[in-house]
Amino acid sequence: MATLIFHILILIALILSHLNTKNQVKVEVLSLEIKELEPFIPPPEPEKKTPKEIEPVQQKKAGATQLTSNRAVNDAAKGDSKSSTSSRDPFFDKAYQDEIAAAKKLVGEVNKTLAKKIPEIGDIHMPADNAVGKTREEVKQSNFKGKSNIHYSLENRFHAYLPIPVYLAEGGGEVIVDIVVGRDGVVIKAEPRPNPKITDLMILAYAKQAAEKTIFNEDPKAPERQKGTITYLFLSQ
Repeated sequence: MATLIFHILILIALILSHLNTKNQVKVEVLSLEIKELEPFIPPPEPEKKTPKEIEPVQQKKAGATQLTSNRAVNDAAKGDSKSSTSSRDPFFDKAYQDEIAAAKKLVGEVNKTLAKKIPEIGDIHMPADNAVGKTREEVKQSNFKGKSNIHYSLENRFHAYLPIPVYLAEGGGEVIVDIVVGRDGVVIKAEPRPNPKITDLMILAYAKQAAEKTIFNEDPKAPERQKGTITYLFLSQ
């Protein structure tokens, strides 16, 4: 009897052992089947952004108060004068602007002088340096070597008769007269240059008449119409 019970217990143990092994295999098989059935889901790819979509992001990074962009800007096309090159160029400073204003003022004064007609005067008697009949060497020797109120510039010519008008006017100032001289030494044309510093227009009239009366030496080799100047420094009376 005891032997029978012992064998029955052994049989029960074997059955239980077999059942445990079978269950483990089933569990393992099931777990493997679950892994095989689990689908593989790839991670989502990052979304590609176009330049137009990137730009606002860059602007946000730059700050809300000052937006920046990679787009080129033509400053010369801006209407705001503050963005122009000249306003930032040190050359266009106040001193330069003052010089421009002074130049414009001078031009205006010269134009006013030109607009004023030189007074018509009769034949005015004025002292003169008379060298008629003298040779070139004699004139050179008699020429004053110091400072003078009268200078002339006429290449290879010397004066034969030179009126002196510098004491005739009440006002003073310097007048340069452009002259055209013929081969015979006679002044064909005389035009005083405008000088805005001269307020007494009689000075221009005296200078013009003195230049027209000036006579130079004859020179057949000289240009037919030789150009030169006579400068008068009038002294205030």
